[in-house]
Amino acid sequence: QVHVVESGGGLVQAGESLRLSCTVSGGGLPILERGWYRQAPGAQREMVATIHSSGSTTYSDSVKGRFTISRNYRENSVSLQMNSLTPEDSAVYYCKATAIMDIGKNRDYWGQGTQVTVSS
Repeated sequence: QVHVVESGGGLVQAGESLRLSCTVSGGGLPILERGWYRQAPGAQREMVATIHSSGSTTYSDSVKGRFTISRNYRENSVSLQMNSLTPEDSAVYYCKATAIMDIGKNRDYWGQGTQVTVSS
């Protein structure tokens, strides 16, 4: 069983920065991709940033240039550095790990989420 645990959320003012961290452990399965997603009240969950096992990254247009996703190989964690935060970034942020179960078969594991609130 793969365990995904997020940390680092909180309350900040607009223009400030926040760093989220996600630790993936257990299962002994290779992880194909790690990513950050967010869900604001009344909205659908959306992709924020992902990092593939190859190192390639993707970002949503709304955070491109402000957020940076990175991996810490020693700690087996992935971080999301969020700069120039705006109230529109307020949401519950979730970490997802996509594990390779078998050839052509992957499974997503989600964390419980961490709240990010940006005041104006």
